[in-house]
Amino acid sequence: MLCSRRFHHGPSPIHGVGFRGRHLRPPPRLLCCQRSMETQAAIDRLKNSGLLKTQGLVGGKWINAYDGKTIQVQNPATGDVIASVPYMGQNETIDAISSAYSAFSSWSKLTANGRSKIMRKWYDLIISHKEDLALLITIEQGKPFQDSLGEVAYGASFIEFFSEEAKRIYGDIIPPTTADRRLFVLKQPVGVVGAITPWNFPLAMITRKVGPALACGCTAVVKPSEYTPLTALAAAELALQAGIPPGALNIVMGNAPAIGDTLLESTKVRKITFTGSTAVGKKLMAGSASTVKKISLELGGNAPCIVFDDADLDVAVKGTLASKFRNSGQTCVCANRIFVQEGIYEKFANAFAQSVQSLQVGNGLIEGTVQGPLINEAALEKVETFVKDATSKGADVITGGRRHSLGKTFYEPTVLGNVNNEMLVYREEVFGPVAPLLRFRTEEEAIQMANDTNAGLAAYIFTTSIPRSWRVTEALEYGLVGVNEGLISTVVAPFGGFKQSGIGREGSQYGIHEYLEIKYVCLGNLGVA
Repeated sequence: MLCSRRFHHGPSPIHGVGFRGRHLRPPPRLLCCQRSMETQAAIDRLKNSGLLKTQGLVGGKWINAYDGKTIQVQNPATGDVIASVPYMGQNETIDAISSAYSAFSSWSKLTANGRSKIMRKWYDLIISHKEDLALLITIEQGKPFQDSLGEVAYGASFIEFFSEEAKRIYGDIIPPTTADRRLFVLKQPVGVVGAITPWNFPLAMITRKVGPALACGCTAVVKPSEYTPLTALAAAELALQAGIPPGALNIVMGNAPAIGDTLLESTKVRKITFTGSTAVGKKLMAGSASTVKKISLELGGNAPCIVFDDADLDVAVKGTLASKFRNSGQTCVCANRIFVQEGIYEKFANAFAQSVQSLQVGNGLIEGTVQGPLINEAALEKVETFVKDATSKGADVITGGRRHSLGKTFYEPTVLGNVNNEMLVYREEVFGPVAPLLRFRTEEEAIQMANDTNAGLAAYIFTTSIPRSWRVTEALEYGLVGVNEGLISTVVAPFGGFKQSGIGREGSQYGIHEYLEIKYVCLGNLGVA
């Protein structure tokens, strides 16, 4: 499956404007038939596995867009067209919502143990097809194959975990205030869920939402990113095979504004869950107000990484490298600003830059690749703008700082020195393989600089002092904090942010609460014995 040959540079992606300011490709007229050997081999394998689905899923049926329009899905590493999928809109979404609404009655009444067994079978199917799913993630999203395997395991873990949590949704009995009353608290599923998911983790961001929704009895309409719909469709195919009933899980994609607005306006949709930019999250929050939906938002970050003088240098370099360059810097928890105490700054900068220079960039299907392409040309241009802005204001390029010689949307892993708070890389999330280094003197200064943002998702600390680790952790205005560790996400811990990085939590025992309503019951006039 993994190929060692050089890959062919295919046609360039086409770009347009999409849902709430995001970029997506407009519906094409022709499907390109020229593909690199690597992409074609992957497609052939996926077709044989039955996981290359190219239709939307509504009411348990695979359907095309009602008007026949399609949109191309491309491999960002090569430009190859993988497939075309339906360019759906309002009408298909209305039918998906209706299907989910109809399925809710029976799915929510199924016993928790019954839902648990079906979800466990879905988990087993995902694991048994892990290599095919990883291959699909790599060719439509671009991340290295080993990273894609990791995403499959991570994504599957949410189905496994919430299949078990389904049986642990307990209510309460409240001590009565009078002798002839009994007081109860019931927890019930909220209803139909509209889930809008991003391209950077095309499986895990779906299972992290759909897992708890299905576990507690909700049904769902999922809108995956137009860049990476194939992974969502493959996961849905496995859900059907597992026995999740028709209508309980629906997949629509295409005209993002029409789909999003339809989900927001429907009174049958009782919850919106979204992972993506803060700007889009704010619009979804406003749009949900007219029908007063429950809402969960996992939004943008601007993660600080603080390296103190007393840090273990090897641990700090390794942890910062993992946090910053995972998925080519295209994660919301990437270290976006790296604060290094002045006593260790030069030593850290040299060691870190040396490690960054060793990162192998390339097609994710080629063995040894650790950094793939950016998702599209717009993402590449944003990175270039941020680097140009930084250097124009006095930053030094320690390594990298330009498009990679591979072309397409590849960018060199980059380290910038002498960054300051006037630069875009300090103020905004770069979402690319650029690591800005900033000096600080004192612990208090580091905390102030770290909190100097409207974002509050993830933060990282490197220190060998336990007292300092507690002080700084408690002072940081972030929902996740990694101490001497760069990769901290796990299914058993809550994921979510402070400030403008979102509302609610995903994963862990807390994640299922987002999909439940609490009902108080007063049973009165029982008489006194």
